[in-house]
Amino acid sequence: MSGPMRLPPIAPPPLPSYAQPRPGTMPGSSQTANSPGFSLNLSPANLSPDAATNTASSGGGLTGALMDQVKGVNSMQTGADSMMNSLLTGGDVNEAEVLTAVQKADLAFRMLMQIRNKLMDAYREVQQIQI
Repeated sequence: MSGPMRLPPIAPPPLPSYAQPRPGTMPGSSQTANSPGFSLNLSPANLSPDAATNTASSGGGLTGALMDQVKGVNSMQTGADSMMNSLLTGGDVNEAEVLTAVQKADLAFRMLMQIRNKLMDAYREVQQIQI
């Protein structure tokens, strides 16, 4: 009898496009150690890179970043709604693209709600600090 059968190693799945590492955040880069290595790309697909940069720098700090994310999720949802409407009215739309757009909008909304929940938990925790 021979030994146990060996299987080749399984490669990890590729990262989704919204979780790709930003340039300069890989180990050995010049960025600080406390900066996040990944960013979530929730901007709509029809924005140009220049427009995405302009919307990210429109607000200041956390408030501006959150407002940009809310606007991005809203535009994803309206785009998915218009694609669904076009599909239901007999427009020339691929069903797979509609499904993908709806799922991306749903995922973005769920993630935004989780961020809101975490911020609310942090706010409640700060409120309970005794001075």
